[in-house]
Amino acid sequence: MTVEMKLSHTAAMILQAVNAGYVYGFSVMEMTGLPSGTVYPAMRRLERDELIRSSWEQQSIADAEQRPPRKYYKLTKAGKATLEASRKRYPLLAKLISSEEVKPA
Repeated sequence: MTVEMKLSHTAAMILQAVNAGYVYGFSVMEMTGLPSGTVYPAMRRLERDELIRSSWEQQSIADAEQRPPRKYYKLTKAGKATLEASRKRYPLLAKLISSEEVKPA
C-alpha cells in the first residue's frame, strides 16, 4: 500500500477515529456517526489494504463484562502514513475527531 493512496472521506474518518483511540467498531460508529453498514465493510477494506490490523480481545475479558468479545483495531505504519496524507486532503478531519480525545481501550 502506498502513501499516495487516496481514501474516501469515510475511510479517512475511520482511520482518524482509530488513531484517536476509538479502537473497536461500535466506538468508531459512535465517534463518527456512521452506521454499522458503512463502518464494518470499510474496516474490512482498510484491513485488506493493510492500513489497519485487528485482534480479538480475550474471551475472559468479555465474559467479565458480560458481552461478546470485541475486535480491536490498530493503525499500521502504512495506515499512519495514509492518514497523514488524508489530513492534507481533508483538513477538517482533525477537527471532527481530535487525537487528543484518546480513550483507553
